[in-house]
Amino acid sequence: MKIKLDENLPGRLVQALTDLGHDVDTVVLERLVGQDDHAVWQAAQQAGRFLITQDLDFSDVRRYTPGTHRGLLLVRLASPGRTALLGRVQSLFAVEDVSTWAGCLVVATDRKLRVRRPEARRPGPWADA
Repeated sequence: MKIKLDENLPGRLVQALTDLGHDVDTVVLERLVGQDDHAVWQAAQQAGRFLITQDLDFSDVRRYTPGTHRGLLLVRLASPGRTALLGRVQSLFAVEDVSTWAGCLVVATDRKLRVRRPEARRPGPWADA
């Protein structure tokens, strides 16, 4: 999976996710630190990358509708220290089938994982049965 890490995540995640076989880039490496969310989002989408962030601005499902982007993981921990963030994200990527998260809005807390998938298009009344 091609991943972009937001600036609010520990840099040690780059190696941890790379060791799991992912192609990881960061907001820091792209010199986007301090840029607004729109610039970070556009950079991730243009590069075809799944964005991992703690930024609640990315939680708006109306703005970041599943199926309209490459995917987004929002990490919300009660005590989001660097070690806790590293451990939670690393464990998710080690045990979950993250390839199924493409195009999804995923929210991870200390104990839960919610995956909001693109809605299946339902045929209209004119569709053949």
